[in-house]
Amino acid sequence: MKYKDEKYEKAEKGSMKVLPKTVLLILLCGLSFYLGGLYYGKNTVEVNNVAKAGSSLDVDNSPQVSSVSFSECSSDYQDYTPCTDPRKWKKYGTHRLTFMERHCPPVFDRKQCLVPAPNGYKPPIRWPKSKNECWYRNVPYDWINKQKSNQHWLKKEGEKFIFPGGGTMFPNGVSAYVDLMQNLIPEMKDGTIRTAIDTGCGVASWGGDLLDRGILTVSLAPRDNHEAQVQFALERGIPAILGIISTQRLPFPSNSFDMAHCSRCLIPWTEFGGVYLLEIHRILRPGGFWVLSGPPVNYENRWKGWDTTVEEQRSNYEKLQDLLSSMCFKLYAKKDDIAVWQKSPDNTCYNKLSNDPDAYPPKCDDSLEPDSAWYTPLRPCVVVPSPKLKKTDLESTPKWPERLHSTPERISDVPGGNGGLFKRDNSKWKTRAKHYKKLLPAIGSDKIRNVMDMNTAYGGLAAALIDDPLWVMNVVSSYAANTLPVVFDRGLIGTYHDWCEAFSTYPRTYDLLHVDGLFTSENQRCEMKYVMLEMDRILRPNGYAIIRESSYFADTIASVAKELRWSCRKEKTESESENEKLLICQKKLWYSSNATSETK
Repeated sequence: MKYKDEKYEKAEKGSMKVLPKTVLLILLCGLSFYLGGLYYGKNTVEVNNVAKAGSSLDVDNSPQVSSVSFSECSSDYQDYTPCTDPRKWKKYGTHRLTFMERHCPPVFDRKQCLVPAPNGYKPPIRWPKSKNECWYRNVPYDWINKQKSNQHWLKKEGEKFIFPGGGTMFPNGVSAYVDLMQNLIPEMKDGTIRTAIDTGCGVASWGGDLLDRGILTVSLAPRDNHEAQVQFALERGIPAILGIISTQRLPFPSNSFDMAHCSRCLIPWTEFGGVYLLEIHRILRPGGFWVLSGPPVNYENRWKGWDTTVEEQRSNYEKLQDLLSSMCFKLYAKKDDIAVWQKSPDNTCYNKLSNDPDAYPPKCDDSLEPDSAWYTPLRPCVVVPSPKLKKTDLESTPKWPERLHSTPERISDVPGGNGGLFKRDNSKWKTRAKHYKKLLPAIGSDKIRNVMDMNTAYGGLAAALIDDPLWVMNVVSSYAANTLPVVFDRGLIGTYHDWCEAFSTYPRTYDLLHVDGLFTSENQRCEMKYVMLEMDRILRPNGYAIIRESSYFADTIASVAKELRWSCRKEKTESESENEKLLICQKKLWYSSNATSETK
């Protein structure tokens, strides 16, 4: 007792010295807590009352966020593409058409409104009928009809646009054009060629015809004021993406496509040191084919219709041939208006070029990652395929459909990737897809055609749905492990993307969006409300979203979805895990209530 009393007495005597320090410590802690609340509060989105559907949503365990609501965009934003907005073109240079590249708005200039459908919008015509016709009111652009109807791109008949299958270089129809191409390239018939890219795609009639022949094509065209080529393609149910070969690489890995095509796409292939053709070389698989129809091919018979001279076109053709040879392309076949070159299937040619110090273009050095393709500048050098890859060339790649489930060689480049993991991933997605179809019977029907897997790994969902009448755009985050080469090696298509920004497509272009833990993985970088606004922009009215997310985020997502005018229900996963939930959502069809209202 004496000891305790002495201790207490000493403490009492020193209390006057300790007190100011204690008060100061309390004040500092309180200030830190307050500032922390301000910081984290800026990066959150709101939770209102979450609708109960399927099962109750417990908001007590969800992120505590502030309230959010979205106004309607004005009707002149019905075709709004945030990162390729013609309203902003004057801010950027015209050299090499750089103004048509991606230029996303800064955070303070982002639209926080819901993009309306055009007046008279109808649910899209269903596949396969949609390949040949679409509703005029869904893509109400008269300019392209007036300018291209004589080339049989499309024609307006009553309430519909009809697609006859014509084009600048195939007046007899796209099928006859592809028939001739197949005669020149037998690999198009036996499953050797599975993936293709069409640069300057028009209304994607070439890609649409190839679908019937088992070839999956990414149709590529820039955003423009009038033609809306990519929007027409997607409205038809044909894979397409906004893009242009200008100063940056296309958002695809190296050695991906089996074939590339340009039908009078007006790309100046031999200008600027041949950088555009070098980009085609980079994304083509070794042994892959580049097909060109239009100037300067068949200049001997066509030059009079090109407003030029035969000498000029002969010179252009010779420049093109020399440039292709310097990149290790060889002329494979040529007939009438079509010429086909093949990329070297091995590195023998590149090794010869490296021995010439004056060779142009030079080989790219090791500092330039071949697959780096998100805002990566074009470089005037040849990307030489890695010598360690022995089975990535077109001849060594299994033919379709065997390649879909064959373990790709490049999975070994993914951290932790191997054949066992690939097979387990395949099995996992077969189980998940089966469960999804129970929860959403529209999958596998003609109600769902255009699908996006927003953060895939190996394209497992697309592979599991391969027998359904749909196609999948497989998106790999530019911040995630580089698995997109594996997707292409399987005979599927996809692109790199950063979901902190808008996707390169028009509004109302996808029937189903799939998310697998995207908000969990990206919540420190991307604000949820902007990601979901983007999902709403690209989702068709009456379209669906399957959101697979941690239980922690599920209720918050459902709350924001309600403000987007979506209806959602909460479901269990196939494993009935308590840590992960499914949200099955549907976007409602609505029309602008105030066509002249300003966006916010």
